[in-house]
Amino acid sequence: MKMKHAGLLVLALAAALNAAPALAATPTDSSAGTPGAIERAEAKASAALLADAVGYLHKHGPDKAFTAFNDRKGAFVHGARYVYVVGSDGIMYANGGAPDVLVGVDVRDLHDEAGKPFMRELLDKARNGDAGVVEYRWLNRANNHIENKTVSFRKVGKYIVCVGYYIPRSAAEEAQALLEKAVAQMQTAGVAPAYQSFNDPKGGFIRGDLYVFAIGIDDGKYRASGASPQLVGTDARELHDAAGKPLIQEIITLAKEKGSGTVDYVWRNPATNAIEAKHSLIQRVGDVLVGVGYYSK
Repeated sequence: MKMKHAGLLVLALAAALNAAPALAATPTDSSAGTPGAIERAEAKASAALLADAVGYLHKHGPDKAFTAFNDRKGAFVHGARYVYVVGSDGIMYANGGAPDVLVGVDVRDLHDEAGKPFMRELLDKARNGDAGVVEYRWLNRANNHIENKTVSFRKVGKYIVCVGYYIPRSAAEEAQALLEKAVAQMQTAGVAPAYQSFNDPKGGFIRGDLYVFAIGIDDGKYRASGASPQLVGTDARELHDAAGKPLIQEIITLAKEKGSGTVDYVWRNPATNAIEAKHSLIQRVGDVLVGVGYYSK
């Protein structure tokens, strides 16, 4: 196999991965001590796809298997989930996500969005075991967002067969952009229509793990909560985080004193069901504060 020039990898990859419609809102899961509904479902589906790919490679051999894995409309590409195969020599032999860009490339020095040399980690783990897991940040082609990706691999001879799934984890910049959009919506459409759109899963204000909430500064009552619209009209002032912090009181105080800012606390991420650090960006609009929170590990 002729190896492509790796120096063009980043530019070519960006050109090859086209945007697609955003994902639907994430469901919640209240079971403690286990992964959330999204993570459980994605992990199960990815494991099944990996098992199918390994079986296909065993049965049909590399040439036929790699052709099947590289077919973006074939049986081994399921939305954001796809198969890729790296050799022990560091060459990408198949990639259902970007076959025209990555196949034939030496990917040993490939880094993720955060600068992590995840391919080196994958190859190191594969040298020491026949199966394993690697985590990194990568472009989710289903929504064109950079998200955390969990990849499981199994070795078949000199080949490392991989399938991964994404867990939404938006960045601070994305949260800020959604907050600014929400404030603009209130100012242009009016508060009542804005609240309705914030609470509507199809209203444009729920994106992956991001959603908009609005709380009255004087009465502490929810005007909107994209993740839980049933909270509208309830008093949030006694709400505490997982560590006992009176976070709504702190958010209201910040809105009164400074008009905008960030409040940090710990909260259960419905995608993973884990207690994680969360950061809510807030902006005062009249007698209401509007906020968007994002999670970080």
